[in-house]
Amino acid sequence: MSLTLNDFDYFLPPELIAQAPLPERSASRLLVVQPTDGGTDALLDRRFADLPELVGPNDLLVFNDTRVIHARLFGLKDSGGQVEVLIERAVGPHEALAQVRASKSPRTGSTLRLADAFDAEVLGRVGEFYHLRFPAGEDLFALLERHGKLPLPPYIQRAAGDDDESRYQTVFAREPGSVAAPTAGLHFDEGVLARIAARGAKCAWLTLHVGAGTFQPVRVDDLGEHRMHRERYVIPQETVDAIAATRAAGGRVIAVGTTSMRALEAAAQDGPLEAGSGETEIFILPGFRFQVVDALITNFHLPKSTLMMLVSAFAGMDGIRRAYAHAVAQRYRFFSYGDAMFLTRTDNSENDKPRDAI
Repeated sequence: MSLTLNDFDYFLPPELIAQAPLPERSASRLLVVQPTDGGTDALLDRRFADLPELVGPNDLLVFNDTRVIHARLFGLKDSGGQVEVLIERAVGPHEALAQVRASKSPRTGSTLRLADAFDAEVLGRVGEFYHLRFPAGEDLFALLERHGKLPLPPYIQRAAGDDDESRYQTVFAREPGSVAAPTAGLHFDEGVLARIAARGAKCAWLTLHVGAGTFQPVRVDDLGEHRMHRERYVIPQETVDAIAATRAAGGRVIAVGTTSMRALEAAAQDGPLEAGSGETEIFILPGFRFQVVDALITNFHLPKSTLMMLVSAFAGMDGIRRAYAHAVAQRYRFFSYGDAMFLTRTDNSENDKPRDAI
């Protein structure tokens, strides 16, 4: 299968990009893409509050419990020039990789004065990122929580406000480390979770820390040349056991968000799913052989993005094209604070053509 970047493009009116959350988490819309015997998916317009009706008693929902950190910092170089730092990921208790914006790149060995509160040393470059060392007297995440700012996605054209401190976190966020929210989880509130439990479905947890690379555009037309950013994940033994029990009971494994899916499928690439931690740069394209996930709850993704490629691999390219055209026509809200989709894995001939993850 020869795929190019344009295969994953679509027209999106700018006014459909959600700039703020709805007053209630579960008030968002939910587009259900339902496979039919006729080969063409049915598109059902629902509310996210209806999600428990789509879940069976033997199903398992797998959530990402990562927590968004205050990853954006402003300050000065030792030369006096202004600098903006966006943490990509921690690489130790007092060190991190970060994007650094400045009129002139900071030198290795130089110092950045951040938030007019502390100094960070530039240790060098790692690819497109800078390796920074922070003060040893305080935990890195605690330091960022006190002095940093919440990083909203680049397509939200405003600074983060007080409401974003809670609404750009899931209600189950607990493990700090992400610089972007696992946005499919933002729709869940305590009421929806309670109704899912009342249906007899189970919940399980993993952690994947989302990096700022998730917003980086694909810059090559030949997708075989694209290299994904790395993200760290942890899958507990309890989650592996819950997935095995779900399989034995004939239920579905439902990934809440592409981050949950990436962690599960990355951990199952070399054999049976096992508990543990690791880093993944898995790139999922149409033809990918899914090993774990049966259904996916996800938001709408940017044109030409790797996440558009992932959902096209999962639900079929034609089905995703129709679903996105329907969502635009029906004025759904897009991206992080937007509406959601419920997708079922498609095993049609389009997806059966073998192509390994890159």
